[in-house]
Amino acid sequence: MAELVHKTIGDLLDETAGKFPTKEAVVYVEQNLRYTYREFQDVCNTVAKGLMSMGVKKGDHIAIWASNKPEWVITQYASAKIGAVLVTVNTSYQSQELEYLLKQSDSTTLLLMEEFKGVSYLDTFKEICPEVAEQPPGELTSSRFPKLKNIVFLGDYPHAGMYTWNHLLRAGTEISDEALQEIQQSLSPDEVINMQYTSGTTGFPKGVMLSHSNIINNAINVAECQRLTEADKICIPVPFFHCFGCVMGTLAAVATGATMVPLVTFDPLLVLKAVEQEKCTALYGVPTMFIAELNHPDFHQYDLSSLRTGIMAGSTCPTEVMKKVVHEMGASEITIAYGQTEASPVITQTRPDDSIERRVSTVGRALENVEVKIIDPTTGETVPNGVQGELCTRGYLVMKGYYKMKDQTVSAIDRDSWLHTGDLATMDDDGYIQITGRLKDMIIRGGENIYPREIEEFLYTHPKIFDVQIVGVPDAKFGEQVAAFIKVKEGEMLSAEEVKSYCSGKISRFKIPHYVEIVDEYPMTASGKIQKFKLKEYAVRELVK
Repeated sequence: MAELVHKTIGDLLDETAGKFPTKEAVVYVEQNLRYTYREFQDVCNTVAKGLMSMGVKKGDHIAIWASNKPEWVITQYASAKIGAVLVTVNTSYQSQELEYLLKQSDSTTLLLMEEFKGVSYLDTFKEICPEVAEQPPGELTSSRFPKLKNIVFLGDYPHAGMYTWNHLLRAGTEISDEALQEIQQSLSPDEVINMQYTSGTTGFPKGVMLSHSNIINNAINVAECQRLTEADKICIPVPFFHCFGCVMGTLAAVATGATMVPLVTFDPLLVLKAVEQEKCTALYGVPTMFIAELNHPDFHQYDLSSLRTGIMAGSTCPTEVMKKVVHEMGASEITIAYGQTEASPVITQTRPDDSIERRVSTVGRALENVEVKIIDPTTGETVPNGVQGELCTRGYLVMKGYYKMKDQTVSAIDRDSWLHTGDLATMDDDGYIQITGRLKDMIIRGGENIYPREIEEFLYTHPKIFDVQIVGVPDAKFGEQVAAFIKVKEGEMLSAEEVKSYCSGKISRFKIPHYVEIVDEYPMTASGKIQKFKLKEYAVRELVK
């Protein structure tokens, strides 16, 4: 078993820049922006010193609210070099969510861009902190946000009470390299360096505290499962504010010397263009992204022959989509990864040598130095192979805890250091895991346990169905009923009767959807996860009589 790496993110970047100084580290196709590893290291050092000049200290919390702009990934490494904890903000947050995060995280600094998808981030922030306009940059005094001092606008034009990114760059030249080096050398790999807020589908979002060691080792493991080296180029259209972007993406690249090719925001056509132009060898995405790329009218006009590997993760991966990625995109070594933010994030992953069957029917096996077990959720006992239970994991990857939420931390991580994921799964004799649902998503109809994934996989075989999501809705007689939300392929028509008829005789009667709703879109998080709880709310409101 490989030894764990014990170093900080700043040291990791310096080491890679030393090995591959002239190799491209970051390429933004849309902006025609390119950094070699030496150039990237230099700009990260400058911004790190700029943060120091603003009074940011080791252990301070820095929130960043932006899409995958170059400033985001620079800030990720700049903050790590001075030991400031990067608090990643979901790009779809509105005023109440932003207010909660800034307060709960005790952030001293906020970096924000102008707007995203028609929502003005500047106006949103001014709505919850109007006093910013009356105070000099760096001297914010707000009763609502007592810890918040610095606001940095990621744009060229100055705004009242805010620094600009250019100010940060200029200020960074006034601090000595020795001062930065002294701080960087004082850091410990076991200190918290990254804080991400869980999506909060139940209760308030929780700040997941991750250390240098947590995420560096996970990034290295994830890279090894793809056989990434300095020869690879990773197209990253997934958001940086999520572990998929900033651990599996940017950190896996720096850990191997690979090139990052990020997209500022996801667009299927831009993904195809970026892969062709930069000859990307790896492509990341959640299933909905891959579906959008495969179904783009211009898909076949692009040369994707450089693709070899990548990761599909974030939600359950439909078998048919996986097969198309392998056969039509040519990513023959594409991997499936499974995990959660609390696990830094990847727990299991398929390997390049795994059969197609393994890669479409499982989420792989545990990463190196990671323990996995499946337990009976009621008794806590480990279940035999092939028997469904809750997946638990232990090892370097388990978070330090939820920020200022001891009770929730204790309920997630037991006394023996096992993280309880809340996911239902089975394990085969070779250690390969199949995710069968969420504990809270399981549908109990008339005493029968129904797992949405099983019905979804079956309905994907219907020639007219583009995508399907199954949820349970309350029922007076049976306790719960099955509801199917279906997206139909372009140009096709599908009725509820057709769907039920297709199921008849093929799956058990109690599993056949009672409600069938044809939809154009699903409610999504900014990271591309489908919000099943919103589908359930809709079903309760509109379908249940």
